[in-house]
Amino acid sequence: MTPRLPRIIFAVLLVGTFIAAILPNAEAPDLGDGDKINHIAAFITLSLAAAWAWPRAALWRIALWLSALGGLIEIVQAIPFIARDAEWNDWIADTVAVVISLAIVGLLRRLFTRL
Repeated sequence: MTPRLPRIIFAVLLVGTFIAAILPNAEAPDLGDGDKINHIAAFITLSLAAAWAWPRAALWRIALWLSALGGLIEIVQAIPFIARDAEWNDWIADTVAVVISLAIVGLLRRLFTRL
C-alpha cells in the first residue's frame, strides 16, 4: 500500500471531524451516549489513522498536533455564530483519548519490532 492512501484517509477523517464539530448541535453526529463519547471516539479514530499514515513519526508529535486540534475546535466552538458550546473538558477528553490511543500504538510497535 502506498503511503498516500493512509494520509488521504486521515485527511478525510480530519476534515469530517472538524465539520462535525462546528455543525449546530441539532445537526452534529451523535453516538447517543453523551458529548464526551463523541469526542473520545473521534480522537481515537484520528490517533489511529495518524499513526497509520505516519508510521515513522514520533508519537508524541502526533499527540501534540491532535491535542492542538482539539483545542482549536473548542476555540472555534466559542465563536458565537457557530452556536456550539465550547468546553475545555471536551479538549481534555480529546487529549486523553489521543494519549491513551498512541500509548497503545507505541506498545504494539515495540512488541512487534521485537518479534
